[in-house]
Amino acid sequence: MPGTRWVVAAQQTGLPAEGIFPAYPKGIAVLLVCHDGGVYAIANRCAHTACPLEAGARDGFIITCCCHDWSFDVRTGEMTEAPELRIPVFALKMEGDDVLVELPEDGI
Repeated sequence: MPGTRWVVAAQQTGLPAEGIFPAYPKGIAVLLVCHDGGVYAIANRCAHTACPLEAGARDGFIITCCCHDWSFDVRTGEMTEAPELRIPVFALKMEGDDVLVELPEDGI
């Protein structure tokens, strides 16, 4: 089974209080979503045609892709209309000012 690694994705002081922040730790497109005092990390690409979710609209915990209106819950990665479809979510932790995400060793 492939391993994982914790990598710095951003600095807490650089994150918005509410909103999104695209990051590219180790070249992986990750979208940090700040909402209701929490921070969530999801893949920054739609499950449909890999459109960047950072260009989409966010309403609370739901982000909607700008290409074809597919919506995903940032907490679980599940598509709202079809939960069996999902995008990757990443574990996240804070160390000092660093925001770290847990990425698979072999990418996503």
